[in-house]
Amino acid sequence: MKIKENYKVRSIAGENLIVEQGKSQADMTKVISLNSTALLLWNELSGRDFTLADAADVLVRHFGIGRAVAEKDVRHWAEKLQECGVIS
Repeated sequence: MKIKENYKVRSIAGENLIVEQGKSQADMTKVISLNSTALLLWNELSGRDFTLADAADVLVRHFGIGRAVAEKDVRHWAEKLQECGVIS
């Protein structure tokens, strides 16, 4: 998997929002807001190919949670971003 390079995170009004670069206007029907954990994954994994196991490693390392919980959480994160076309 990889986060598509034309998507960036911007802090807008205190929210971390994914925006598509190169668009003159944002499509506000598809606003994607990241909580602190989703932002951590974004920052750690953007710019490179990664697997769900790589993403789970980030959560285990940063939060000390169990592997099964981390894998469930990253699966949900990746599914949502794939639905929006942000990762491939």
